[in-house]
Amino acid sequence: MRDDLYRIKQELADRLKTANDLPGWEALEAEYFSRTAGKFTNLIKKLKQLPEEERKIMGRLGNEVKDEMLSALSARRSFLEGARFARLAETEAIDVTAPFLPPLPMGHLHPTTHVQSDLEDLFTSMGFTILDGPELESEYYNFESVNIPADHPARDMQDTFYIKGHPHWVMRTHTSPVQVRALERYGVPIRAIVPGRCFRNEATDPRHEHTLYQLEGLVVDRQITFSHLKGILETVARYLYGEATQVRLRPKFYPFVEPGVNGEVTCFLCAGAGCRVCKETGWLEIFGAGMVHPNVLTAGGVDPREYQGFAFGLGLSRLVMLKYKIEDVRHLQTGDLRFLSQF
Repeated sequence: MRDDLYRIKQELADRLKTANDLPGWEALEAEYFSRTAGKFTNLIKKLKQLPEEERKIMGRLGNEVKDEMLSALSARRSFLEGARFARLAETEAIDVTAPFLPPLPMGHLHPTTHVQSDLEDLFTSMGFTILDGPELESEYYNFESVNIPADHPARDMQDTFYIKGHPHWVMRTHTSPVQVRALERYGVPIRAIVPGRCFRNEATDPRHEHTLYQLEGLVVDRQITFSHLKGILETVARYLYGEATQVRLRPKFYPFVEPGVNGEVTCFLCAGAGCRVCKETGWLEIFGAGMVHPNVLTAGGVDPREYQGFAFGLGLSRLVMLKYKIEDVRHLQTGDLRFLSQF
């Protein structure tokens, strides 16, 4: 076996001299060191047939020969790579007299992303966590867990995309399902926002679109009151529209909060005097909110006798329209560069 080891080492050395490119070098490496059919690999496998003492001696010699063969392979590869780069330097030199080609225009963030990022910065500065949830949602989380059972009339408020062949799965109609998911996963106390995309099966017009963006907010802890909710909403409104902005809360039914309110702010265009944007009322509706319904807390595994909370929902698409004075919400989904390049 000793003679076979020396023979195979010399054979590789001779053949490396004729390996003039990297593909040829790679073929040689595989021929000698392939795990299944390499010449050196197959020779070493014969060690187990030798007596124990001879096997130890031949094993040490085999390792020495292997190191020498691998070293020879490495040296030849370095030589071939150096020769290749030298040829490239000679044949592919840069022509410094070539005319300058201007760079391709860079893209930028979508206006919805700008507004979402601004609000995320605001809420994280107040200690909120940013959460996410699935857009393909179960009926349980989208409806039942947030106090909208199958026979509840509130289901008529949201036209839903159901998945063909899977009647209990829907494209989520709001970001509220993440309330229960977050309570189940993280427990209480919790302060979190959930920005995300929602879907509703409705006819589109300048103010309605089948795909919309929302930002859900949830706070659950001991001794949480309605005044905490009002303070957060006023902070958000003034952050968006200026320190002089006023907030008006009016009772409104939402199945997942009790009591629920409709949140309006003074129109930032007319300062409350009345204009076309606010329909001469002086107020703009930008969010819905309320104290988390006890049934929602229970669905999330939280005792409503011990903990209280509030939730709110901001329509990101609506906020974008107001911020940038966009007259048709459908522009946000078209991907039309003539529209998007303005922001």
